[in-house]
This record gives sequence, structure tokens and C-alpha cells, in this order.
Amino acid sequence: EDTMKVMKEANAHEIPGVVHCYSYSKEMALQFIEMGYMIGVGGVVTFKNGKKLKETVSAIPLEKILLETDCPYMAPEPFRGKRNDSGYIPYIIQQIADIKGVTPVSFYGGILLRDVSFFGIYLNFGIFSYPLTILFIVGIINCINLIDGLDGLASGISAIYFLTIAIIAILMGMPMDLEIILCLIMFGSTLGFLVHNFYPAKIFMGDSGSMFLGYIISIICLLGFKNVTMTSLIIPMLLLAIPIMDTFFAIVRRIINHKPITMPDKNHLHHQLLRLNISHRNVVLIIYLIDILFAIASIVYVLKDQILGIIIYSILFIIVLVLVLKTNIIYGDRKGKCRK
Repeated sequence: EDTMKVMKEANAHEIPGVVHCYSYSKEMALQFIEMGYMIGVGGVVTFKNGKKLKETVSAIPLEKILLETDCPYMAPEPFRGKRNDSGYIPYIIQQIADIKGVTPVSFYGGILLRDVSFFGIYLNFGIFSYPLTILFIVGIINCINLIDGLDGLASGISAIYFLTIAIIAILMGMPMDLEIILCLIMFGSTLGFLVHNFYPAKIFMGDSGSMFLGYIISIICLLGFKNVTMTSLIIPMLLLAIPIMDTFFAIVRRIINHKPITMPDKNHLHHQLLRLNISHRNVVLIIYLIDILFAIASIVYVLKDQILGIIIYSILFIIVLVLVLKTNIIYGDRKGKCRK
């Protein structure tokens, strides 16, 4: 109360700031916020006896919380008593996320498709960032969902994506933050799932599983990989070249055939390859191989030689184009229908 009185007398509202390591009541926190101040929340929020701070966190807006580890010996659980470190921030994030009933991703904020650069071209989307972000997330979700037509296909492609992004980020010396952690967690989980999902599958992910993978992939793209690659989205999207092209051809095919774009069929790339008398297992392995080559091209482009990377990309697109021309993927077989 004395602090509040002094701040009001000094017209502190004219100089916005942060109330460092807040430990007072939620009512006072709201007064500080009205004065234009952020509320600093540290490791105390993870303590069992930090009831007052937890009540404050529950009462104030998420965007008014500033995460901090400035108190030298107020490290969060399970590091209480040790010297504080900024690497402990995720433990504070998780505790606040539990209190607020949100996911930790919410703390990273600004998950918007604001701009993109590729091959020397820069585009800023301005006010269109919000609809484009929604369209991007929904698009990637559907790409992974639509490619999930054969045992192990969606999980394998996703695992290759997660591993490649993690490798690029680590080799470029990026800090071990949410992006890399998410990639490694998702790579491990999808690889473990793939052991039982590969042909002949014993378990299946279903729509909820494939859509979840698509959602996580899109979020990883938006979380800030413009610092990992030369571009914000192009390199990660090239890693998804097969599912993106398959979805594009599916939309074109259904429009040409005067069918709703949501109507399922058996004319996706994997179905077309099966019609060439290639076995189920080999079709999946062929698509894996193409995807791995795109991954290698991405690593070469980002970390080694951009010209060589572009050459490899071009060769791969020609290979995919040849595959497309050898199939009926654009016009389709009007008899077949399937669940995807």
C-alpha cells in the first residue's frame, strides 16, 4: 500500500513499467495494471504456498503478465533453492498456463503470418495477416489429413518434417526453446507411433490424429522459423511438398469433375501409385524417399549452398511432375471413393 501511495503521488502512471516479482493482492495488481504497469511473475507462482500470487495470476489479463527469473534464489519448482536461471521460464509458463486454462503456446503470442521472404522477394501481409494465418493453419491441417490414406504415410511424413526442422535449428545454433522442443517431442512421439502404424498397421490415428499433426506442424511454421531458415515459411512448406501438391491436385480434380472439394475419392497420389501395381509398402517408402530428398535439399539450401539447394529442389519437382503425368491424379477415376 505504501508503494502504491508513493507511485500515485509521483504520477507513476505517466511512466509505464513493471512491478518486479509481484507478491501482493490481486486487487492491488489490477490497480497497477490500470496505471499502465505489467505484473512481473516469477518462480513463486510454482510454490505450494504461493496461493496469493496464483490468485493474482488468475485474476489479471494474460497479456499483462511479464515472465521473469530476476530473483536470484526464487527459482521455480523443482529447482527451488538453487540459483535462478532464464532456462527455468518454461516451468513458470506451464504453471501459469494451468492456472489460466490455456496452452503454453499462448505465451509466445504473435503467432501470425505477418510476412514471408523467398529467393530475395519480401512480402508483408499487413491487415491480411489474420485471415491468411487462419487459412494457412486450416490448409496444413487438411493437407496432413488428406495424405493419411495409407498405413504409416501421414505419421512418416510428419516425422521427417519434425526431424528436419530440428536438425536445421540445432545446426544453426538456435537456443533450445519451444520450437526445437516441440519438434523433438513430436518426432519422438510420431516415430513411436509409426512403429505400430506402418503397414500392416495395428493402430490408426484417425482424423483427430492427422489433424493434430497438421495443427502442430502449422504452429511450428508460425512460431518463428524465419530465424532458422532464410524464409519464414517457404522452407518448412517445401518439406511438405507432397501433401501440399496432393491437396492442390485433389481440389483441382474435384472442380474439373464438378464435385464438391470436400467429397472424398480414391484418386490421391498414393492411390494412383497403387494402380501402377506398386505394393502398399513400396508406395509409402517411395513417398518417404521423395520427402527425405526434399528434406536434404532444405538442409543443403539453408546450411550449405543455396544454388545447389535450388538445383535439388528443381530436380525433385521434375520427378514429382513426371509421377503426376504418369497417373490420372488431375482428372481422376470417377468410380472410386474413399474416406479421405
